[in-house]
Amino acid sequence: MPYFIFSVNPGAQFKKLCEFDAFKEASAHAKTLRAQQAAKTLEKIKVMFAENEDQALDLMLQVRTPGPKGDD
Repeated sequence: MPYFIFSVNPGAQFKKLCEFDAFKEASAHAKTLRAQQAAKTLEKIKVMFAENEDQALDLMLQVRTPGPKGDD
């Protein structure tokens, strides 16, 4: 399964930037893109692992429940 890199703007506006077959390359590219961003930008760079672009978008739209905090 490929790794997709998306630009995420406020209001859940997604733009696919590229995709990679290996996590190492995807992660390195995402870090480079983040380093090139302006300091006060609201845009986020996200890496998603999914079978296809539609599934990656679906995963980004799902609300994740936070994990436990400390020794609960």
